Amino acid sequence: MSLWAIIPVKPLRRGKSRLAGVLSEDERSLLNSTMLGNVLLTLSSVPEVDEVLVVSRDTAALAMAREYGVRTLQEDGKPGLNLALERATIVVQKYAVQEILILPADLPLITVRDVQEVIRMAGPAPSIVIAPDRRNNGTNALYISPPGLLQYAYGPGSFQRHVEQAEQRGARVEVCKLTSLALDLDLPEDLELLRQIQAVQIDP
Repeated sequence: MSLWAIIPVKPLRRGKSRLAGVLSEDERSLLNSTMLGNVLLTLSSVPEVDEVLVVSRDTAALAMAREYGVRTLQEDGKPGLNLALERATIVVQKYAVQEILILPADLPLITVRDVQEVIRMAGPAPSIVIAPDRRNNGTNALYISPPGLLQYAYGPGSFQRHVEQAEQRGARVEVCKLTSLALDLDLPEDLELLRQIQAVQIDP
């Protein structure tokens, strides 16, 4: 079976606008680039992932992705995460891909073991594995087999919407709760929590 990871990426300089009160535009751009690089580097070390596809309307993000040797897809038309993922799914279906793993670019603590755990939890198709954010509100990792099983519902409350939709379609649903996957950076309090975790990790 073929497994592709899909990473949707907002414009690096304009992403994380809710952190504008604590980070300058240059700092947010650097943060976004660093996190994207971390996710791409992590996925490159996961043998179960056959291909990585980055979808974005940002030429800088696409250029960076190509430096990591991954596939890219230029987002156009009406902006929106769900629309971008629908287009990316159509692309992977043309390659007869049977499994996809959607990961955001803002998972600063993600590890190879995290990705492998999500994949390990997957059952026979139709199946999804979903990792919620730390508030059990958003979707931080979403494995789907087969691609196209779900209509994407990213946004506030997406975790519950994705679960309900999968259940309605008779899919097996597994919830993966890992602290490292649960932390994404949207609000200043998320950034502060990351700093606290990193301080503990380097404390002798």
